[in-house]
Amino acid sequence: MTKTEIVRLRKFLNDKFNSIKFELKNPTKADDGIEVYLDGEFVGTIYRDDDEGEISFDFNMSILEMDLPNAADASMI
Repeated sequence: MTKTEIVRLRKFLNDKFNSIKFELKNPTKADDGIEVYLDGEFVGTIYRDDDEGEISFDFNMSILEMDLPNAADASMI
């Protein structure tokens, strides 16, 4: 991923989620995705896909079951 793409992705995330707390960190290897942090906490990875010249970005966010609110709290939504 280019530096310009990384900057654009960060702006997109901050704009989309009305935040200034998203940070993107370069991968350690060229094939790795960009690490996404929200307020200093790792939340996922963005991968770049080039399919016959059409560029897209896939955001992969894993959510651990232990991080979810308990069922009683979730019923209040």
